[in-house]
Amino acid sequence: MKTKAVRLYGKDDLRLEEFELPPISDDEILARVVCDSICMSSYKASHQADTHKRVPRDVAQHPTIIGHEFAGEIVAVGSRWKDEFHAGEKFSIQPALNYADGPVGVLSAPGYSYRYIGGDATYVIIPREVMEQGCLLHYRGEGFFPASLSEPMSCVIGAMHANYHLTPGSYVHSMEIKDGGRMALLASVGPMGLAAINYVLYRPDRHPSLLIVTDIDQGRLDRAASLYTPAFAASRGITLRYVNTGTMADPVAELRALSGGEGFDDVFCFAPVPAVVEQADDILAFDGCLNFFAGPSKAPFKAPFNFYNVHYAYTHVVGTSGGNTDDMREALHLMACGLNPAGLVTHVGGLAEVIPTTLNLPSIPGGKKLIYTHIDMPLTAIADFRAKGTTHPVYAALADICDAHAGLWSIEAEEYLLSHAESL
Repeated sequence: MKTKAVRLYGKDDLRLEEFELPPISDDEILARVVCDSICMSSYKASHQADTHKRVPRDVAQHPTIIGHEFAGEIVAVGSRWKDEFHAGEKFSIQPALNYADGPVGVLSAPGYSYRYIGGDATYVIIPREVMEQGCLLHYRGEGFFPASLSEPMSCVIGAMHANYHLTPGSYVHSMEIKDGGRMALLASVGPMGLAAINYVLYRPDRHPSLLIVTDIDQGRLDRAASLYTPAFAASRGITLRYVNTGTMADPVAELRALSGGEGFDDVFCFAPVPAVVEQADDILAFDGCLNFFAGPSKAPFKAPFNFYNVHYAYTHVVGTSGGNTDDMREALHLMACGLNPAGLVTHVGGLAEVIPTTLNLPSIPGGKKLIYTHIDMPLTAIADFRAKGTTHPVYAALADICDAHAGLWSIEAEEYLLSHAESL
């Protein structure tokens, strides 16, 4: 079986190549990738290459396939897994294997570490490590892109589960966000911030009573507010406010005032910017937990932190990188219960767009860039479909479909694109 894939050879060295996959063994699965959403983590890996924690040191000699937010369908199943998986089934993959025997140890992950599996490919071999860790997940929902986006959703789910608070008078850490507490999501109207807002609003078992979402880009704040409205939040028992801290004379004082002067029980930092980390620290309540979600691109990242409050106000800090398999299953379950991840997607394109998009991701505005690996399509903003439709009927039809879905990507749009891609 031949595959076409984007492979990492070194720093800023990505190549789209066609090559032969080896025959699968009894404990492997051959799969067809349908779509992959491009993550900032792929940007970091492509720039750091063999210095990245998840990329093998010998990547120049044994290139790896990039992309870790992908979904597709199974083509062939090794004998060991024939009772659990079957050709034609749809799947998603949890890339955070936590498997000590992987190419780079416990941090090994599809999309970073493996020669024959990654999301930016037409066909892949799902290896024994993925199977034995239970990281190949059945997807029984409609379409494919929701399964692809279950991976970024699992990351924010894992972050919420990783926060903790103290039980007074004991050394017991109560894991989770504070139910009915005050939460702030800072710099959080990018793709992962939107995923966090979405999860907070749809989670059935616990949620804050107050949710403050901040950024310094009013356009992005307005889009977030149109997708996840304060009115809907109120129907879930949550007071939601979107705040532009760039217009505040004293953001810390004004944010604390929004909390009633008490500060926030759970604060999530979605930008690796020292000033944002310091702001997050300054607005914590007693027994508050700061979750540093945004992964820095450079190792010597530091920011001031108030250790007086660590000692006397019981404040704590955690960091999370990805979710686990249970988090991904939770994401898939919530999608079946009404959580729609389409708001994360702002651009759609084909496999040839992966390299320029990945290498320049921070400079491309908008949210998730969704790649369909078997089509040839320029990376196109959903907002530009109508203009492109004046000269091409496929874009015109996609514009009509997206308009019918509040301007968002949808299963209907995906199905139309996949059935009409040859005419692009």
